[in-house]
Amino acid sequence: MLLQLIPFLTASILLTLSPGPDIIYVLVQSISNGKKAGIATTLGLVSGILIHTSLVAFGVSAVIKASPILFSLIKIFGALYLFFLAYKVFKSDSSIAIDGVPQKSSKNLFRQGFIMNVLNPKVTIFFLAFFPGFLWEPEGNTILQFYILGFLFILQALLIFGAVALLAGKISEYLMQHRRSGVFLKWIQVVVFVGIGILILI
Repeated sequence: MLLQLIPFLTASILLTLSPGPDIIYVLVQSISNGKKAGIATTLGLVSGILIHTSLVAFGVSAVIKASPILFSLIKIFGALYLFFLAYKVFKSDSSIAIDGVPQKSSKNLFRQGFIMNVLNPKVTIFFLAFFPGFLWEPEGNTILQFYILGFLFILQALLIFGAVALLAGKISEYLMQHRRSGVFLKWIQVVVFVGIGILILI
């Protein structure tokens, strides 16, 4: 079992540390809205991993992989959601609250992080290709094994994303004292949301 879990954790950590949509999303939200916003976003993202794990565990993701049309629809829906978020940021006020209170509620950031993760079909396809190779007893209870792998993935992602949120939050303490930085961060968020949406589509 350990012979399977150690390389699994190593690969998972490397994947999480890579500059992908999730870690960029945590970084941007943390810088823009503070530590609590980054943590809320992190919790939303890692909660979404449960959905992908369940899809793999019960075989639903195999249907998604086998259906190009369904896969394309999920990608389009996910990209449209990100474009919608970009539009909302574009229409929002660019000012930054000096008192450090997040401009968005933790509930909204949690929901956005959750939806963003769940609607990224690449995560499901990756889990489908990644998890089965680390089953230590293929003839045993595979559903339980998939969930163990899933929770380990969630744990390392929570620690890494949480660290990113805390470090970025320190930067926001400086930015809160400079009103002009709000305009810059607003456009950074717009570019990031649109860019991630395009990445999902291609």
